[in-house]
Amino acid sequence: MGIFALILLQITGNVAAMGGGIGAGLAALAAGIGVGRIGGSAVEAIARQPEAVGDIRANMILAAALVEGVALFAVVVCLLTLFF
Repeated sequence: MGIFALILLQITGNVAAMGGGIGAGLAALAAGIGVGRIGGSAVEAIARQPEAVGDIRANMILAAALVEGVALFAVVVCLLTLFF
């Protein structure tokens, strides 16, 4: 019975490590897509209303910073599950 418990513990540890790595990769990928969409939408908005460049740029930078912050938090959580 003891050997089966050790084998199960090793399998569970490997699955957790794989899940942490996949989660970190998905968080980084989703952040890249999100920031790309924010930038593309901002460029379209500036093309439509060039006089509103300052407001659009400020909102774009704020939104991109929030997306990056959430992505960084997700990567840290995934790496914590990877190592602990």
